[in-house]
Amino acid sequence: MQIDPRASRQLLELQLSNSLNETNASDGNSASTVDFASMMDGLLGTNSNTLNNTGTVGEDVNSAAISKRSSDGLLWLQLGSMYNPDTSSVSSSNSNVVSLSSLLNTGAVDSGASVPTDFESLIASASTKYGVPESLIKAVIDTESGFNPNVVSSAGAKGLMQLMDGTAAGLGVSNAYDPAQNIDGGTKYLSLQLQRFGGEVKMALAAYNAGPGRVSSLGVSSDAELMSVLNRLPLETQAYISKVEKAQSKYTV
Repeated sequence: MQIDPRASRQLLELQLSNSLNETNASDGNSASTVDFASMMDGLLGTNSNTLNNTGTVGEDVNSAAISKRSSDGLLWLQLGSMYNPDTSSVSSSNSNVVSLSSLLNTGAVDSGASVPTDFESLIASASTKYGVPESLIKAVIDTESGFNPNVVSSAGAKGLMQLMDGTAAGLGVSNAYDPAQNIDGGTKYLSLQLQRFGGEVKMALAAYNAGPGRVSSLGVSSDAELMSVLNRLPLETQAYISKVEKAQSKYTV
């Protein structure tokens, strides 16, 4: 039976509209939105390879197009796509780590030691898996929760890396209070922001706090450019960037 792509698009819009309200990791008040019309045009276009035989989004989705259209977070995860925000990467997790580390110029994982914490093995594992420096993961945890796995913010963000419920679900985190799940999910989300913004750490941190849509709307492409328009971000986010950077220096040996 031939299905009208326009009808399919409308159904997907209805199913996804409620699930995409919470897309950032720590700020429940982000004003991010998704352009469903252009997004669905990309997903349900004329390319016959876009959908596989099961009707779900398959590996042949054009990742560059999705990267532009899903500018507010985790749509690709919720659709079950193989999309990776780093358009030059491949599906191999090892390739993703190498790609991200080349952007950060840090090596596949931290090139140096970091100050130990109570969650050392979990942080080391996430660092190796996603290519995010251990010191940066620790700095985000320190800033977000003070290493308290049971903390809940006034906005509803939970656990060590303060994941919102919608974001946690998109990342496959079923229990945000579980340190292993939270650190894995939070580090994955952080790595996605680093890839999305070309390894620019300040931009990635701003996206982690305020949502990637908010950062993308600034029209900047580097940390230096971000700092020149920093006053356009919420005061909390402005302070967040410097707090994390200060904390990272504390955890770097």
